[in-house]
Amino acid sequence: MLGTIANTGAILTGCVVGSTLKKGIGEKYKTVMMDSMGLAATALGINSIAEAMPESQYHVLFIVSLALGGLIGTGLDLEAVFDRAVGRISGSSELSKGLSTAILLFCAGTLSILGPMQSALLGDNTFLYTNAVLDGITSTVLSSAFGFGIAIAAAVLFCWQGSIYLLASVIEPFITDALMTEISLVGGILILSSGLGILGIKQIRTLNLLPALLVPPVVIAPLIAVGMG
Repeated sequence: MLGTIANTGAILTGCVVGSTLKKGIGEKYKTVMMDSMGLAATALGINSIAEAMPESQYHVLFIVSLALGGLIGTGLDLEAVFDRAVGRISGSSELSKGLSTAILLFCAGTLSILGPMQSALLGDNTFLYTNAVLDGITSTVLSSAFGFGIAIAAAVLFCWQGSIYLLASVIEPFITDALMTEISLVGGILILSSGLGILGIKQIRTLNLLPALLVPPVVIAPLIAVGMG
């Protein structure tokens, strides 16, 4: 768990630095930071899609995932639930936009999934330490735009990576390249969606699409299990 603790600590440190910067800069600079984060999220999303789509073995699975995930998330109204929860904690409705982006960036990446598995099974924290550096920088930028509330994402990341760490021996056989490709593809689309929202280009209820990340494992894991049998 040392790597996950380091990853969580890097995010919290970044939030302290970023929120301190936020207090000392003018409104026009805050706007620039918001635009920068929107562009960064958009670029990261496009990059993830461009890398994963040519490698996909299930060419329509991402479409099915988004459709089913969107239906489930809209039925549960995850966006509204999340907004209310964040509003109670911080009193800021704007924070939910940045926080949803932070959670996707911190948790949906390959390093954040494979890192705790490698740590648990091999005692190797390389992926998590690398992820810590990247997340520390990202959290600094996000919190300079949205405030210290981005630190909530650190708790989400800790629970996410901690769960993977504890379940590593069980889920290892199912974490194949094919599955990671599909998760990266869907995750890239969701990150792109968040970036477009921050830039004000298109407000998409991205959190209502979050269950889409669960569809590839549900579809592909049984196929892997049959192959193993």
